[in-house]
Amino acid sequence: MKRSLYASAAVLAITAAGAQAQDLVFAPGEGGFNWASYEEFAAAHDLTGQTVTVSGPWLSGDRDLVNSVFAYFTAATGATVEYAGSDSFEAELRRAAQTGGLPNIAVIPQPGLLADLARQGSIAPLSDADAAWIAENYAAGESWVDLATGENAQAGGEALNGFFYKVDVKSLVWYSPAVFEELGFEIPETMEDLIALSDAAVAEGIAPWCIGVGSGDATGWPATDWVEDIMLRTQPLEVYDQWVANDIPFNDERIVNAIEVFGSFARNEDYTGMSPAQVVATDFRDSPDGVFSVPPTCLMHRQASFIPTFFPEGADFDFFYFPPFAAEDLGSPVLGAGTVWAITEDSEASRVMIEFLKTPIAHEIWMAQSGFLTPHTGVDTSLYGDDTLRGMGEILLGATSFRFDASDLMPAEIGAGAFWTGMVEYLRTGDAAGEAGRIQETWTAIR
Repeated sequence: MKRSLYASAAVLAITAAGAQAQDLVFAPGEGGFNWASYEEFAAAHDLTGQTVTVSGPWLSGDRDLVNSVFAYFTAATGATVEYAGSDSFEAELRRAAQTGGLPNIAVIPQPGLLADLARQGSIAPLSDADAAWIAENYAAGESWVDLATGENAQAGGEALNGFFYKVDVKSLVWYSPAVFEELGFEIPETMEDLIALSDAAVAEGIAPWCIGVGSGDATGWPATDWVEDIMLRTQPLEVYDQWVANDIPFNDERIVNAIEVFGSFARNEDYTGMSPAQVVATDFRDSPDGVFSVPPTCLMHRQASFIPTFFPEGADFDFFYFPPFAAEDLGSPVLGAGTVWAITEDSEASRVMIEFLKTPIAHEIWMAQSGFLTPHTGVDTSLYGDDTLRGMGEILLGATSFRFDASDLMPAEIGAGAFWTGMVEYLRTGDAAGEAGRIQETWTAIR
């Protein structure tokens, strides 16, 4: 039996806390959403009486937002969605993989966890058709396929293990438009232009870069993000992937070069207005303050999409894409993160949920509210809830490749240990090769 999109103006969304009525946040047919493809999806699927259990990392407001998307799945198919969020999601998912009780779908923030579960036989492989759809319909589609592909015990070899939905961007530079206008500065299109802009700022008596890598016990992680972005701008993707897997040593000359390029910004006192020791001591949350001081003490701040949370109230800000080196001809890479949806307990309704995630409406409903970015090329970007999200969405759509934060993919002893501390020591010593060698020694020791 076919279902009608317009059958009900309100549906039930079932949460882990119990049954809770939830209206559709946008009425069918309104607001410029891609209702036509949703109507086709609804007509093709009747899952009345079936349930999909979903576990993920989202709590509070994000839980409400994902449930608002699930409401449209329920309206289209008749299936119930039960979502359970947890701040101990990774540990609980690993335990369920050992003892039983996996959900139908797990929303996984770490590709490494996805790979572990697939190797252990806890992930049902997606199809070649799914991979082809992603490659065709996501910007930098092959990157998204690559990131979710790996050994799968159920498939008896390599397979697509998940579907990326909801991503974040890190390759961003934040600035004050008013200050740029006053100085006559234009947004750089290449890294060469960005360096020239930095030198022009120095000539104007302003330190071009606000950099601080302090973060309590996690001090050093902002430096690793710089190195990762530079790796994507100086080396092909296969070298980045080999670095992440330690298939090439951490002290390979190509990685040492990326560290030194980072140092050309962060250890350059003309660029930061500080000594390297001060860069280490400055908390990353405080480091952008100079952009907004009067007069400004620094011009630009490279950081991920979350950083405006720490800007002064009422700050005038905008951002641009951290650009590539024109001389390297490596396209427009983007560094970021995201959640990958994997089937951990196979069912018809689980497979249909993956089909739902392909529809523009599954993205547009969350886009139009808050905190959501997508590489789906079929969405209407005018529906983003604000200009900041829209601009980041355009960066994603302009990407030629996408890679996850390398430190998040490395073993914890490296990515959240030796890499962080090694970059702190590099800022102090300037010895890129030596610090990279010490990181490699740690990696060798944990094998």
